[in-house]
Amino acid sequence: MEYMQNPATSTHGNILCCTCGVPVQPNPANMCVSCLRSQVDISEGIPKQVSVHFCKQCERYLQPPATWVQCALESRELLALCLKKLKGSMSKVRLIDAGFLWTEPHSKRIKMKLTVQKEVMNGAILQQVFVVEFVIQSQMCNDCHRVEAKDYWKAVIQVRQKTVHKKTFYYLEQLILKHKLHQNTLRIKEIHEGIDFYYGTKQHAQKMVDFLQCTVPCRSKASQRLISHDVHSNSYNYKSTFSVEIVPVCKVLHPIKLSIAEVDGNTFWRNPFSSLCSPRQLEEFIVMDIDIIRDQKLGAGAGFRSNKHTLAEVWVQKTSEMNTGQQYHCRTFLGHLLNIGDLVFGFDFANANINDEFLNKMNPHHVPDVVLIKKSYNRTKRVKRRNWKLQEMDRDREGMDSTDERQYQDFLEDLEEDEALRKNVNIFRVESDTDDEGAPRISLMEMLEDLSLNDATGGSGADMMTD
Repeated sequence: MEYMQNPATSTHGNILCCTCGVPVQPNPANMCVSCLRSQVDISEGIPKQVSVHFCKQCERYLQPPATWVQCALESRELLALCLKKLKGSMSKVRLIDAGFLWTEPHSKRIKMKLTVQKEVMNGAILQQVFVVEFVIQSQMCNDCHRVEAKDYWKAVIQVRQKTVHKKTFYYLEQLILKHKLHQNTLRIKEIHEGIDFYYGTKQHAQKMVDFLQCTVPCRSKASQRLISHDVHSNSYNYKSTFSVEIVPVCKVLHPIKLSIAEVDGNTFWRNPFSSLCSPRQLEEFIVMDIDIIRDQKLGAGAGFRSNKHTLAEVWVQKTSEMNTGQQYHCRTFLGHLLNIGDLVFGFDFANANINDEFLNKMNPHHVPDVVLIKKSYNRTKRVKRRNWKLQEMDRDREGMDSTDERQYQDFLEDLEEDEALRKNVNIFRVESDTDDEGAPRISLMEMLEDLSLNDATGGSGADMMTD
């Protein structure tokens, strides 16, 4: 503590303190600092310990009355927030300086050194330095409280697809992460039939519905339920539900002619059709012989032809029937991948029991015995040498199937085999075994630098690698 002379009353020479008689410079109080300190405390009324509320979930501080702000430790923003807590009690003093004192980061204490001035006793200006301790108390903010409650939602989107696999949802998850559309969700719940997104506002839910309609062929319908009604303000509280159904067909490619059909959502729902077989019915074959078909011309109305595939005639045998001489002849679009001795998955139409009205109307000679779908690789070695990974959304899971992991590996293999499919997916590089068995791989140029995948909000990601 010290006092400052008023220039109007200063004189040369010393005087004796009126209380203890110690020689001092002349001052309006005619007292030494020690005696003045014993009689006057200009920090009186200013609390030396104050509570500050902090939300651990979102790491924000409460700025009264109801605003939560993000502040780093020892930042100007935190200094301003703490001073506002003292503003009412410092109305009679003048703040000269304020700064933080070091405290242990986990002590839940913030110490601030304040320097203040005040005019006392006949115009003497007294300056005092003291410390105020701010105690950090945990308090969940309203936004985090709603998230933790998990039932405080105003809108839910129920996304469904009537298929036995989840590849579409795995792909949709990557699109949502890339565009950061999961950040406004209160909760994401994965169930056996699909996935549900919960939102605090109907506007956020509508934004997600618009994104789904632009991304995947689907149809949607909305409904709402009245929760409460305030007769005094004539306000209504609704909960909205959006039902989104994705078409159950993933690819439409003619396996014999290589023609491609573009089917959007409106076209499919006007003339719906279902798949004849599911991935669970795939069987393994071995290629006994192959002959590439070149320069095949498409007939009128055949549509576009795939440039990524090569048509070939193959003779295959089931790996489960190697002790027999039974072989099957068919055409396939995998001519660019298959060689004699390769393993390949396909559907056995010759021995399948399929009840479909459209298939029954077809000429039996036009129905192939076998339709080959994808080349088979050693999955164990393929997983071991995979040098990339994907982000995942933080979501609740219930009613999960034991085949989910196998389906996810199928999706990862589809990304490796289809360059067009992975164009809209953020792929992150990791270290792995570089042993190559000839299976398709993703080039380093398509990958992003690794990041911490435990970031539930998706994070900001990393810059894409360049030449």
